[in-house]
Order: sequence, then C-alpha cells, then structure tokens
Amino acid sequence: MSAIAWELPDDIRAVRDGLIDFARKEVLPRHADHHDLFEDPRRLYREDGRFSDALRTLIGEVRRASAKAGYYNMCVPESLGGGGLGHLAYYVGWEALFHFCGPKNWLMLYVISHWAFGPSRLLEKVTEEARDKILAPMMAGEASMCFGLSEPGAGSDAAALSTKAVPDGNAWRITGRKIWTSNLPVADYCIVFAVTDPARAAARKGGISAFLVPTSSPGFEVQRIIKLFGHIGGDEAELRLEDVRVEPWQLVSALDQGFAAALYGVSLGRIYNSARAVGYGRWALELALDYAQTRKAFDRPISEYQGVTFPLAESATELHGAHLMGLNAATLLDQGAPAIKELSMAKAYSVQAGYRAVDRAMQTHGAMGFTNEVGLHHAWHALRIINVADGTNEILNRSIVQRLLKGDTEL
Repeated sequence: MSAIAWELPDDIRAVRDGLIDFARKEVLPRHADHHDLFEDPRRLYREDGRFSDALRTLIGEVRRASAKAGYYNMCVPESLGGGGLGHLAYYVGWEALFHFCGPKNWLMLYVISHWAFGPSRLLEKVTEEARDKILAPMMAGEASMCFGLSEPGAGSDAAALSTKAVPDGNAWRITGRKIWTSNLPVADYCIVFAVTDPARAAARKGGISAFLVPTSSPGFEVQRIIKLFGHIGGDEAELRLEDVRVEPWQLVSALDQGFAAALYGVSLGRIYNSARAVGYGRWALELALDYAQTRKAFDRPISEYQGVTFPLAESATELHGAHLMGLNAATLLDQGAPAIKELSMAKAYSVQAGYRAVDRAMQTHGAMGFTNEVGLHHAWHALRIINVADGTNEILNRSIVQRLLKGDTEL
C-alpha cells in the first residue's frame, strides 16, 4: 500500500528497489561480519580521532561495489560519465536507504555519491585537465573529496569568507581556515572556496572562487578532528591552509564565480538532509510501533494507551507531510524551477519532524530507547546535527519569508 496518490516514475522505483537490494547484500552483511568493530569506538577510530584503517577499508569496499553496480554515480551528470538521474532520484534513493538501513548500518552513507564527498554536478564545470586527473578514481569509488566552505567566522553567512587566494603569476596561493568540513580527514581532494576579488566579495557581487585542491598539497593541514556528543573520533575536521599553491586547471568554475557552486552544493545538502530525516523518522516510528505492541504494562500492551500511541500518530502525520514536501521540492528542481521557498520549507520541516519522531520513539521504549543495541540515539544525534547543517532552521525561515515578501506566495 502507498500513502502517496501518484506513482514514482518506473526508472526511479526500479532504482529505489535496487538500492534496497544492494544494501541488503553489501551493507548489512558487512556490519554483521564486523560487529565487534562497529560496537567498539576504540577500534573504529585511531588515537588521533580519524577513522581506523579497518573502517576505511570497508568504506572503500562499499563505494567500489556500488560504483560497479551503477548506484554510486546514478545522479552524476551524463557529461561526467554518470547515470544522469535528477534530484527526485537523489531524494528517493537516500530516503529509501535511511529508512531501510536505519542509523546502525551506516555504511550505506557510501552507497550513493554524496554531493560533498564524491562526483556530482559540482564537478561539471571543472577543467578538462582536472577531469583527466581526478574523475576516473572518483567515479570508481577509489577516491573521495570534501567541501571547504564554512569558516570559524563564516557559518550561516557563508559569503563572509576570510580565506583568500592571492595571485602568484598565472596561479594563486591560498591562505585561511575552514571548519566543519565533513570527510576532510580521509578525503583525497577538497573544494576550497576563497576570496579572489576582495572588492567584489565585500559588495556581495562575486569575487569568490572555488578550487579543487589535493589534500596532499604543501601547506594543506588537517588541524584537528572535531568530536561530537562525547565520541572519541569523527569525520568533521578543521583545516588550515598556508600559502597553498593552486593553478588555473584547479578552478571548479569561472574565476570569481565560485559561490554559485557553493549555493548549489548547499541545495543538494538540503535535499539529502530532508531525505535523511524522513528515512530515519520512518525507521524510528516503525520500531516504536512494533515495540508498543509487544511491551506490556499493567497486563496490557502499551499500544492500548493513548498517551503512548497518540504521539506516534502525530509523528506519522508529520512524516507524511515531510515526505510529500521533499518529493515536491525535488520534482520542482528537476523541472527547472529554483524552488528556493519549497526546498527551504522541506528541509526545515523534515528535520524537525524526523527529530520529533526519533524522540517519541525513544520515549515509547522507555529506558531501552537510550541503549546502544536499539540504536535510536544514533539517529537522534544525526538529526540534531542536521537541524543545523546546510542551513539552520532560522536561516531557512529567513529564506522563506524573503521569498514570500517578494510575492512568491504560492503554497
């Protein structure tokens, strides 16, 4: 049965079903076979907080297997050698993976090329030389990248960059700092955003360029791993760039016009996080419904108590709305609409609906909801983070209001 009144296109339904089958064969068994690794953070991370070699091996295996199966690059433009599927496929695919795998089987994060970690439309405007040097290993899942935009003083106001690229003959030298750069500790390349025309950047009229920088470049230093929620390691890091030399072939788009790539990347992040929130929310809701029908209190299943089940009904309603909003925003983008208001709405609402669903599922489970074995806290942590990532709810509300005040009042 379906709660949605129209069918997804046949090709997208086939991809969705294929992704679930791939995860069943390639993701779940790896977690089961390496249970001791995933349950012991001292084995999962190195002493410096980076992923362990054993974990990096598994991540590489999943990426390569998915690339071989055709899923990893399914939304990469055909001009780069990918499948050319659009934003709707991206949303549907990620939502299906998060829903099916849940937060504990998190190697599924590497089944589809994440917009900031691997090939995507962000690389469509790189130079031919860059394509020759980096595209093949990235498309094969052998190499990965990261997205260096946020800075200690430029978070929500992403255009307020202090990182600068100053001319050096026909090249540039980059100096600055980046923070909250996901995948930085293991990435082979980083898209670094830097000011190349200070006057234009100050006027918010361009002046920011994007460069594809090998992480092995002299002066490129991962300063520290940023550890969250008491974890002993992580995948977020702070970057220091000191006189890093970049050449014209490393430009990601036209000189002084790189911020458009940043904005598009953030938009992809909002699609991804909307799908993640709905997927995790549905997974948590189903877990809570199953538990409520088996757990007894005062000789009755707790599903018979309205105080337990009515909050679950509220979450089901919210997740249904969030799911429809995500599908709609992705479809509008595929139709060529900017969908600024709709995508902002979808991301802001979805992450809050998903977070509430996980929190209510934890409440349904009582003390069991906090345990490692159930895994709800993994989803809770992830959804708390993505209430901030790729645009806080406050920034998204600001975008929505701006569009409304400009006359974009269609709802």
